[in-house]
Amino acid sequence: MPPTLNDIREAARRIKPYVHRTPVLTNESLNEKVRAQVYLKCENLQKVGAFKFRGACNAVFSLDDETAGRGVCTHSSGNHAQALALAARLRGIPAYIAMPNTAPAVKKAAVAGYGGQITFCEPTLESREAALAKIVAETGATVVHPYNDERVIAGQGTAALELLEDLPDLDIVIAPIGGGGLLSGTSTAATELKKNIRVIGAEPEMADDAYRSLKEGRILPSVKPKTVADGLLTSFGTLTFPIVRERVEQIITVSEQGIIEAMKFIWERAKIIIEPSAAVAVGVLWEKKIDLSGLKVGVILSGGNVDLEKLPWQS
Repeated sequence: MPPTLNDIREAARRIKPYVHRTPVLTNESLNEKVRAQVYLKCENLQKVGAFKFRGACNAVFSLDDETAGRGVCTHSSGNHAQALALAARLRGIPAYIAMPNTAPAVKKAAVAGYGGQITFCEPTLESREAALAKIVAETGATVVHPYNDERVIAGQGTAALELLEDLPDLDIVIAPIGGGGLLSGTSTAATELKKNIRVIGAEPEMADDAYRSLKEGRILPSVKPKTVADGLLTSFGTLTFPIVRERVEQIITVSEQGIIEAMKFIWERAKIIIEPSAAVAVGVLWEKKIDLSGLKVGVILSGGNVDLEKLPWQS
């Protein structure tokens, strides 16, 4: 069963001692640029620098003691690996991470720093899944999927729950989409809390499998996507697709130039450090593919983990 608003509220109570209640910021320059009143939910200021900690934390603290004692595991090269490692450390249980050997050194160091026990593998899905299966066989650890997990989706929905508690009169909420965990949780919380609120997904044009999936009415895989928004490369999950199809008004794609320009603008004018994946949500407003003039728009800034040596506007 998909998570309900009650599940999201229970997740919020469960993770409250561990997560940050992130601020909602505004910027007049952005408002003037996009001709809307924009409220930025700053999950870039969440622990591990991304919303992912909410879902991982809810999953870890949902486990009974006996199950938790065997640990948790996943395969990931990014924010989910860090989030799961930290959540496990807070509960005092092991976290086993199957991680591609090609992952950036800074991400390897972060996962290890949070106490994750890393098993390196080749950077293919088959290799990652084989490494994870071996971990499960050897340890009995519980797999926590980055997005195709009811507990994770409920945890991610707590960001929108907070946003609507702070701003109950929002007209629209925009969130980026990769596998759909954040957008599923966001749309569930928003549409259950406020009748007729509009929820929009934001996706790179160069990784538009979610947009195409909704058009086709079935999950289409992401095939060799090439975008600066490297946190949005995964495809829909079997849990997230039906939720998004039911609750999200539409998915709007954003050009690479739009992503970079929106990211740079937020850095320069709002003084908020966001990663390209977060900038995709701002890019929906930036490129004006739909008219949101005069509306109150909540934007979930999904994260702020950036490789400062490889900023997308640097040649």
